[in-house]
Amino acid sequence: MSGELIAISVLGIALAVVLTVVALRTRRVVSTPHERAVHDTLHTADLAARPLRNGLTEESAAGAAGPLRALTGGDGLALYDADGKQLAFDGDETIWTPPIRAAAATLAAQALTDRRHASLTDPVGSVGPARHLLAAPLLSDDLSAGVLVVASLSRPGPGRVGAITEVARYASGQLQLAELEASRSRLDRAEVLALRAQISPHFIYNALNTIASFVRTDPDRARELILDFADFTRYSFRAAGEYTVLADELRNIDRYLTLERARFGPGLTVKLQVAPEVLGVTVPFLALQPLVENAVRHGMAGRRDGTISIVARNAGPDALLSVEDDGVGMDPELLRTGAIDALNPSGPKESDGAHVGLTNVDQRLRSAFGNDYGLVVETAIGAGTKVSMRIPKFAAGIHVEQSGRASLDPGV
Repeated sequence: MSGELIAISVLGIALAVVLTVVALRTRRVVSTPHERAVHDTLHTADLAARPLRNGLTEESAAGAAGPLRALTGGDGLALYDADGKQLAFDGDETIWTPPIRAAAATLAAQALTDRRHASLTDPVGSVGPARHLLAAPLLSDDLSAGVLVVASLSRPGPGRVGAITEVARYASGQLQLAELEASRSRLDRAEVLALRAQISPHFIYNALNTIASFVRTDPDRARELILDFADFTRYSFRAAGEYTVLADELRNIDRYLTLERARFGPGLTVKLQVAPEVLGVTVPFLALQPLVENAVRHGMAGRRDGTISIVARNAGPDALLSVEDDGVGMDPELLRTGAIDALNPSGPKESDGAHVGLTNVDQRLRSAFGNDYGLVVETAIGAGTKVSMRIPKFAAGIHVEQSGRASLDPGV
């Protein structure tokens, strides 16, 4: 038995030696000078890209100047904005003497005007160590977003000039990505504004009428409804960004349903099933409100009673949200052949209080989380309608632009 143990031990040692040798050989293979150079270049490019993805500002220029200089191989580098203002420079301070800075600013202005690179040899004669300046414009959609100026102690050859031009093109690409991200954010905000504009004037009219009906018969109830109405409108027209937490969204829906229950009386039944672990999930602002308002409208259409069910379940990496009514439903073929807003085939009318924002919500979900996260509608004639969505619990770049995290009221 001991001999077997010795044999196993020897075999284990031999295997460890073989694995060590293989690992060392592999390390030598993947650590060639060429591979290290490629790795270092990619890492430097990443360091330059990170700040530039926030646009060209003094802060981002200061973070990107060093990595960009390393990529160009220049002795000094300066970044200018679209107005020719110097944002940052990198390299030995002895290079960036006042005459060199003045010459670089002039060259940057020329590159901005011509939208092509410009160079200058011996910019200040024998004053200062820099012997050559090359300015390359940073273009975004054929417009000058800024200029990159490289200072060299000797005149660069064609290869170095080409490298500087490519680095400028790379920086321009990062600025274009920053502009696309900013455009997407502006579009999201515009869609939220459009959704707010669709909040039914008829609902507001009905809510105020309902409150007025309680003023004489039940003043305390009227006071509570006024507070709910004020909180509902304050949340719906807030200016805190295009995302919120599910707990806040549900709280505002509870205010809306409180007003609608006061209007319809006991005929409107609301069922709410929410898993506590999904209350902190970030959702697009006003993502559920249009679903609930449409459910009330369709669930109570031509009826004295109706049931609205709101469910938020935990599903691993996602939260599953759904709003369902037991109303008249509709022909599923209309959904297959038309847009999601076929739920309101007659179009939004102020007179009937239609609040149609489902396409808006669907587009914002896909824009934020990808095409796999759009709305799903299940309906049939006489069988009600159910609208569902999936929200990832964690999504890169998605956050709530407000201080603190709200919790759900016990009464919701």
